[in-house]
Amino acid sequence: MEQRHLGRSGLSVSRIGLGTMTWGGDTDAEDAADQLATFVGAGGNLLDTADVYCGGDSERVIGDLVRDVVDREDVVIATKAVLTAEGARDASRRHLLRALDASLERLGVDHVDLWQLHAYDPGTPLEETLSALDEAVTSGRARYVGVSNYAAWQLATAATWQRAWPGRTPIVSTQVEYSLLRRDVEDDVVPAAQELGVGILPWSPLGRGVLTGKYRTGIPADSRAAAPHYADFVQPYLNERGGRIVESVSTAAEGLGVSPLAVALSWVRDQPGVVAPIVGARTAGQLAVILQAEEITLPDEIRDALDDVSTEDD
Repeated sequence: MEQRHLGRSGLSVSRIGLGTMTWGGDTDAEDAADQLATFVGAGGNLLDTADVYCGGDSERVIGDLVRDVVDREDVVIATKAVLTAEGARDASRRHLLRALDASLERLGVDHVDLWQLHAYDPGTPLEETLSALDEAVTSGRARYVGVSNYAAWQLATAATWQRAWPGRTPIVSTQVEYSLLRRDVEDDVVPAAQELGVGILPWSPLGRGVLTGKYRTGIPADSRAAAPHYADFVQPYLNERGGRIVESVSTAAEGLGVSPLAVALSWVRDQPGVVAPIVGARTAGQLAVILQAEEITLPDEIRDALDDVSTEDD
């Protein structure tokens, strides 16, 4: 799998990242082991988690796997902190550093490769939050730092603050929702990230699963849209605009002889500023299908057509 530098850093990551939000929950340890072996076997290395995923069990599963399934040096471990178990935001220095230490314990490692702020916390001075990032790196507990779900002005403020003082730790990445169904980040977040040398890690690059085409004729019983705890997450994209985009993706896929998933993923993967979309799968078989997108580069005329249909208003 092709490797890309994360922002202006020297850290190279695979251009597809593996998300682990369901590991330790809907995805058990055996399935997670199969997925990780498949991913690393295909040349992938970016493994994304967070301290709140499945109440910390995602990190515990990863910790077991980097001891028993793959070598620690074969993966770039990225985790996050800010959110609390109650769903609040706490980006205080006290909470962040305690959360990082807890993550390291669950992961069974002495450092993470990328430590990310999971969300912006308006209740904590930004300079205090950023000082925790500096402490994480200078203490050796993290190698690089990034942010997630930051608006453009929040990203620009944080990245500029870190660059303004010699010796501060630069922000090298930002995670945002980005897909053919969610392109508003191109108005401000993407240009801000490019200007500041921050790599973009899109989450939900398949439009919350809608771009796979699974909802073209209805809602499958085993899909997220049919699950009570996920239905509200998927529903916003099951509209007329989403239907037009999905049909265009499916038409392109038929012409190329590939899956709609591969078309949608390769589109966002090769957008300006993007380093690695973060994908999730329920099984190793599903992941193997996702990884086939690595072999696809969309022709310019198809990219242009998808650009056109995904920027049309309802």
